[in-house]
Amino acid sequence: MELHVAERVLRFRRPVVMAYGELAERHILEVSLVEGDQVTGRGEAAPLEPYDGVSLERVSAALDLYAPILARGDELTGGEILDACAAADPLPQALAAIDLALWARAGRRAGVPVADLLTDDPVYEVMVNATITAIDPESAAAACVAAAEAGYQCVKLKVGVDGDVERVAAAREALGPKPELRLDANGAWTVDEAVMRIRELTSFGLELIEEPVHGIEELRAVRERVPVRIAMDETTSEPGAIASRAADAVCLKLTRCGGISGLLAAASLVRAHGAVAYIASTFDGPIGIAGALHAAAALGTLPACGLGTLALFDEPAGEFAVVDGAVPIGLAPGLMA
Repeated sequence: MELHVAERVLRFRRPVVMAYGELAERHILEVSLVEGDQVTGRGEAAPLEPYDGVSLERVSAALDLYAPILARGDELTGGEILDACAAADPLPQALAAIDLALWARAGRRAGVPVADLLTDDPVYEVMVNATITAIDPESAAAACVAAAEAGYQCVKLKVGVDGDVERVAAAREALGPKPELRLDANGAWTVDEAVMRIRELTSFGLELIEEPVHGIEELRAVRERVPVRIAMDETTSEPGAIASRAADAVCLKLTRCGGISGLLAAASLVRAHGAVAYIASTFDGPIGIAGALHAAAALGTLPACGLGTLALFDEPAGEFAVVDGAVPIGLAPGLMA
């Protein structure tokens, strides 16, 4: 089985301001696996160094180690291939690319969507949240009005930057009482800052707040002191985090979980320990979004997932465009048409 790797650059329509800086474009690695039967599977590695500390060069080096393993892939099952790659370099972002490509090949060979390989009863559309990137209150309010008119039932705002209270207030006024309002701080605060900020924002009717602080015990400390549900995001990378019961909900990322296989295992662990699982992207490309959507379809009804992010890029979202607040997974064999 031959491994081919190519870099792809996706440019945001407008820069995205995060607690850790501003993003103007997204660099990802697209991979393809071609075997003797000429059935191709495509995958994607989407590290985001400011978020996960993993560079594109680090992923590329791991993929180089996987190439000779994949070259003898005819002799191995999919699970054996992944195990061998993990033994060579257990980097989740690189493993995710191979996992996606193997699932895509399996679906194409079977002539069915990957979701049908994962479960007997998938859902065929996934509810997603609108991601509002505007920083000034007026622009945020206008974006919220547009999201509500487009049928979104959940809107997500970034916080942990200047003007949080004014922006959240403007968003809630624009949305009215019904759509859910979700905040994401990307770990910008200390425990005491998070408690103070969340108490200031509670009156705006929040669904949850993602990653107000980094760390298992820090999340637990915030959760015990505020009346809003707390979700874990970046902290899931810490050993034992998703089974820690430190948060009410856990945001899972396909890239961080090492692909579809790892994400489904992580979701089962989250649920077994009493928390709610949902899925989001780290501004992934189309193949990563496709894989996450098929995983979400296999998990059944979830809270709104952060998988409508292709709309933030210059390129059209294509088959993964959001319709009435949901994204269809498509019925083409494999992950995408």
